[in-house]
Amino acid sequence: MRNVIRYLFLMILIAVLAVFWSGTATATLIGTTTTTSPVEGIGPSDGQVVGVAHPVTVRFAAQVADRAKAEQSISIRATDPLTGTFAWTNDREAVWTPTGFLPANARITVGVGNARAEFNTNAGVFGDGDMSNHTFTLTVGGIPRTMPASMGKPGRETPSGTFPVLEKARSVVFDSRTIGIPLSSPEGYLINGEFAERLTWGGVYIHSAPWSVEQQGNSNVSHGCINLAPDDAEWVYHTINVGDPVTLHW
Repeated sequence: MRNVIRYLFLMILIAVLAVFWSGTATATLIGTTTTTSPVEGIGPSDGQVVGVAHPVTVRFAAQVADRAKAEQSISIRATDPLTGTFAWTNDREAVWTPTGFLPANARITVGVGNARAEFNTNAGVFGDGDMSNHTFTLTVGGIPRTMPASMGKPGRETPSGTFPVLEKARSVVFDSRTIGIPLSSPEGYLINGEFAERLTWGGVYIHSAPWSVEQQGNSNVSHGCINLAPDDAEWVYHTINVGDPVTLHW
């Protein structure tokens, strides 16, 4: 009888240890694999309206070990699946950029496992900064409005390329130290700006610049931003949206 009891006790102990070690292994696996790591957030969020160049961001709740599998698990579609490219900002966040632009006036669905988000695109708003002709044109629904502008001066040229609007600010402080110019320099500045749209995290904005109105339309005098007259800048601010593409060129 004693042997039977010992045998039963031993079997129970083995079973408990097996459950313990199995649970530990499973928890580790969930934290490091793609297929079981939950999604922490998707951007744009449900119901948001964005421009046609807006990227899609997927944040996982834990570190992703297999990025290729994670990318394959992400579905981005309008009526049909959309094509684009992935980039990773860290081990948990993937950013998908569309090939070309998203369709205008469309509902975009993002699915990752059980997580899902739906956002909408606007009618298509496109900005164009012509650094040679010193103009900025905003086209809304196929109708353009061209304004005098001043871009980056020699040595501080505005970058060429297409950039989505990253964020908007009714007022913003422009500090030359953020682009490597000390305030004590003759080029230094600390200015309260208005009606601003950020195009790069390096500090390129479209914004109101009453101090350069005389140069707008005929010369480039900024430190890289697109300077507009106050009335034009206010109209752009109320018309352009986050995710709208802005192309800057010579």
